[in-house]
Amino acid sequence: MKSKSRFEGYLMVDHRASPGIPEDVARAAGRDPRFSGEGKLFEAATMTCWHCQNIVVLNPERRRARAYCPKCDNYICDGCEALRQMPGYVHVSMEQLSDAIIESATKGTPLGSSLELLNQPKIFVP
Repeated sequence: MKSKSRFEGYLMVDHRASPGIPEDVARAAGRDPRFSGEGKLFEAATMTCWHCQNIVVLNPERRRARAYCPKCDNYICDGCEALRQMPGYVHVSMEQLSDAIIESATKGTPLGSSLELLNQPKIFVP
């Protein structure tokens, strides 16, 4: 069985040779100022959410389980997990959504919700 960690990326923010980010700016950006000050080095694993393609910096101190989609067989971000738990949720891959957007743009039809795009009749232009 292959490990899901093979999909992890890596982030390094190196302030060892810089003044770093001021504490108030770091807090305003939602960052822990302990890792962004002068002379600090921050390293963390990252993952790409298989639903929205956003990159998530993994918190090594997290205690709760990571969100997981059994249909994709991959980890997803907390926001996509919240959507996945909603009643009436329809699983749509990023590839399906991208194809629907491109097809809609090609035909010149206005964009609606992702479900409206996917439920349109498919007409393929050679």
